[in-house]
Amino acid sequence: QKGPGMAPSAVNSRVHLELDDIQGLVARGYGNLRAASFLLISIEDAGGARRWLEWLVESITSGSARPKDHSLNVAFTASGFAKLGLDASPESGFSSEFAEGITTPHRRRLLGDVDSNAPEAWVWGGPRTPGVDVLLLLYATDAPELDALRALHVARLSAEGMREVATLETRELDAFEHFGFHDGISQPIIEGLSKTGPWADTLRAGEFLLGYPNEYRLYTMRPFVSASMDPKGLLPTHPTQRGSHDLGRNGSYLVFRQLRQYVHRFWRYVDSTTKQGPGAGDPDARTRLAAKIVGRWPSGAPLVLAPETDDERLAGANDFGYHQADRYGIRCPIGSHVRRANPRDSLEPGPGSRRSIGIGKRHRILRRGRGYGPRVDIQAALASDEDLGEERGLHFICLNTNIARQFEFVQHTWINDPRFNGLYEDPDPLGGATPRTEPRFTIQGTPLRTRLRGILEFTSVRGGGYFFLPGIRAIRYLASIGS
Repeated sequence: QKGPGMAPSAVNSRVHLELDDIQGLVARGYGNLRAASFLLISIEDAGGARRWLEWLVESITSGSARPKDHSLNVAFTASGFAKLGLDASPESGFSSEFAEGITTPHRRRLLGDVDSNAPEAWVWGGPRTPGVDVLLLLYATDAPELDALRALHVARLSAEGMREVATLETRELDAFEHFGFHDGISQPIIEGLSKTGPWADTLRAGEFLLGYPNEYRLYTMRPFVSASMDPKGLLPTHPTQRGSHDLGRNGSYLVFRQLRQYVHRFWRYVDSTTKQGPGAGDPDARTRLAAKIVGRWPSGAPLVLAPETDDERLAGANDFGYHQADRYGIRCPIGSHVRRANPRDSLEPGPGSRRSIGIGKRHRILRRGRGYGPRVDIQAALASDEDLGEERGLHFICLNTNIARQFEFVQHTWINDPRFNGLYEDPDPLGGATPRTEPRFTIQGTPLRTRLRGILEFTSVRGGGYFFLPGIRAIRYLASIGS
């Protein structure tokens, strides 16, 4: 069943996106470039960093390009901007979330970065690790092409006095995440790009790009510099800040979270939970419970449309709602991961209406993450405990123009909240923060529900940061500061 406002007719956009000035990561996830590396960089010398940017800017992939061999994009932390001589405070139009960073006491509580997920234990981005100023995102068709691209940029970084803090490798891109489920299905469509789709999944460009109207039909605050700081006129005039130039137009905020996935633990848990007694497990029951936790079958088929068994014909299905088809969570549990991450038409006020969908559209994010670490299949995961020396997981990357209203809201209010949508002690079973009480997962049913107790930690945070992905004109400006 389809929810209201989910008719398959395309939404035609009239907004004009300045694709030549937009970094390509906003426009596409580079699905044809299966290899990727993310370089975390520290600025040791501001002059060298500006020379590096002047050299780099000509190679940055724009939103109008469709790269066949390789691609690169670049983003900065608030400390990176400061080292380049730029004020990255809210007084200059940057968001307070970006300016303060991801590890403040308030933000730790908000995101669930406490106890085992506390930043003190992170491998990067935390208070006990070297500072990160720049994120360089490299993509290529295969490993040899990526190695050559990375060697070129590492050599140039070294020549300009930039320090490589860490290189975050990825595994070759495919359609499945480490727990074994089809991923990347539910992605919003940006109004103004060539791809079109249902109204429910088509969002105004201002949700992901600064300088365009957002879902409130307003312009999100964006950074600016005084005109005197841009004597070459590299930036456009700011439309509302008198005597200022527009640094933020065509930029976006990039959230990066390195999430370790405990695959052995996940499959051993669902196996032991579905066993009826000693001996071999029940593969069908095991897969069914895993699908209840995720909200989709391993193929990607949503439980709302295929409640009993997996159906590969529905592997890419995304045009559906929850309220009319499954308002009580009998098919797809209310607390399942995908139902929390995108509640679709189940939000107040007016569940099942376009108004409900419109509320959800104000909290969407654009995911651009990549997995890392070696694969492990289900049988291998069942046969052994977690190999602590072999790490695997997700480099979660998302783009949004309002970190608080988008990423942080989703993580805190939908993923972490044990009282989501009428529940009581149920954080997200895959990635929610563990509450003080014993975490549970409720499977709605008739005549009785099932409540699973003692849900284990299936993911943990290994690093993270808030970055700003500027427009290409803004990068040219950054290279010119002080010249």
